[in-house]
Amino acid sequence: MSTPTEQGISTTSKKGLFTYENGIVLLMALTFGCLFFDRLALNFLMPYVAKDLQLNNTQIGLLAGALSLAWAFSSFFSTAWAETNNKKKVVFVTAVFVFSICSFGSGLATSFVTLLLARLLMGLAEGPVIPLAQNFVERESSPHRLGINAGILQGMGSALFGSILAPVVLVQIAENVGWRNAFYIAGAPGLLLGLIAWGYVKKTTAESTKTHESATLNFSELLQYNNVKWGIPVACCVFGWWFATLPFIANYFVNSQGMSADEMGKTMGLLGVSGLFSSIIVPGLSDKIGRKKVILFFCGVGACYPFAVYFLAGSGAHLPVMFLTYFMMGLIPLVAAVVPSEAVPDHLKAKAIGLITGVAEIVGGVLIPALAGLLSDAVDPSAFLWIAASLALAGLAFSTKLK
Repeated sequence: MSTPTEQGISTTSKKGLFTYENGIVLLMALTFGCLFFDRLALNFLMPYVAKDLQLNNTQIGLLAGALSLAWAFSSFFSTAWAETNNKKKVVFVTAVFVFSICSFGSGLATSFVTLLLARLLMGLAEGPVIPLAQNFVERESSPHRLGINAGILQGMGSALFGSILAPVVLVQIAENVGWRNAFYIAGAPGLLLGLIAWGYVKKTTAESTKTHESATLNFSELLQYNNVKWGIPVACCVFGWWFATLPFIANYFVNSQGMSADEMGKTMGLLGVSGLFSSIIVPGLSDKIGRKKVILFFCGVGACYPFAVYFLAGSGAHLPVMFLTYFMMGLIPLVAAVVPSEAVPDHLKAKAIGLITGVAEIVGGVLIPALAGLLSDAVDPSAFLWIAASLALAGLAFSTKLK
């Protein structure tokens, strides 16, 4: 077992509120928040963009898949290069600047092709941000706080900024000054956070304490660890459950369930609140009772979410049951960061996070949305819901193999 010093974790006191540990968690959470605000902006603005650019469900799925595909390759290869060459801070800050600038490209799009190119570039820039952010948090976390710290990062990022603030703020901007201006505004805060990260992140946080001469990508070595080998399909199912619904749900609420744009924005905001709570509660619970039990339970909960969306529409139970069953979203930081980082030695942690995130993005974020879009066009507009339910059940089955 490695000592805290060998793992690059600070052995100084971490008591109190204004500690470096808490500062890193907050900074990484805010940065990830800006990233997800930019990434998810298209989903919430899709009713406006699809109408203006005349997009169908298949094209909507391809747009989500293109960004995820670029994100996936960049997530692993950029992170692996940064870790092998001890350049994690440089890669992180550069990526934050680039994805912030790329957000403007979506607002400049005039057709499906130009929008697709803009999303590809954004995905390439965003890929290494979350694996490196989670790695920085992991290195500075007290052992009993790893789960909840990873959850705070995820919760403030994808939930508070991406799922709560984004739908409310972006829909209002789009209603008043147009969807293009909404994209321009979304890209601005990341530039400031990139500057702050450059000055705040310490050398001990971002650089390895040991050098590794080999520049290999460590695929075979990573797959020797049980929780990496089985963590990959679990993460694919969890990511796929989320991305099967995310690109289509706003359009579905408006076009199939008859919600107004305002009602849709508020409903998406409510799901964002669920994502925020779950991203803190679920990983925090895993610190207390174990990772595997929590993953098994909430995969089962998530399987009920599509049924709540479809069968309870228009009833008083619709929103509260969706709110509760959406708690499966809290598994994302567990399967993408905590499980892989605990499974491998220090010199492989960032690569393990990048590998699982990258594969999960390809399967869950590229193939699944494309399939969901095709079936929603060809079979029924609700087809994406049943794909999500199937993935949650598959995730439950794969989770039994985790140790």
